Amino acid sequence: MLRAGDVGVLLAGAGFVIGLTVVAWGGPRGDTAVIRAAGQIVETTALTHARTLSVKGPLGTTEIEIEPGRARVAVDPSPRQLCVKQGWLTQSGQAALCLPNQVSLEIRGRTAAYDTLGY
Repeated sequence: MLRAGDVGVLLAGAGFVIGLTVVAWGGPRGDTAVIRAAGQIVETTALTHARTLSVKGPLGTTEIEIEPGRARVAVDPSPRQLCVKQGWLTQSGQAALCLPNQVSLEIRGRTAAYDTLGY
């Protein structure tokens, strides 16, 4: 049987886990998409208007889809399609890397998001 104190501890633990989840996965929203090919910036565009960009790489053309507040790699000729599977990017610091085709998409915002490489 659970006692009142046990229920309180379980509820406090669940609240703590939910709070950490919100803090860990909630980051600043991005407002700019940076597209690179072969290490060079091809285009920097705001995430305000819907558009589709085609970027040429060694394997073929990568299509990047931009909608208000988000961006994704829609089509890529890479064999494993990892950058396509990344899905929509919305937060500052998120990136989709199409390494075989040497194309990348990065979301930037007003504040820099730091990860372990930033320290």
